[in-house]
Amino acid sequence: MEHGIIAWLIIGCVAGWLASVLVDGGGFGVLIDIVVGIAGAFIGGWLSGVLHVSLGNGWIGSVATAFVGAVILLFVIRLIKRR
Repeated sequence: MEHGIIAWLIIGCVAGWLASVLVDGGGFGVLIDIVVGIAGAFIGGWLSGVLHVSLGNGWIGSVATAFVGAVILLFVIRLIKRR
């Protein structure tokens, strides 16, 4: 599903915020959460393509995919931050 830039910002914001709530120590502020959510969308999209897994269609599928990618990204950031 193709979204405009405003839609990707909203999806990134929601996914980044949800991921920062789930991942302990993940909250870096609203702007970084949005960036993490948008980057998570790319990571989640790539992973879903590689694994041939779909988390749904439309907005919910896009947010779910971005959320999964953002959680993975926050775990990696947290691991790097600890070192």
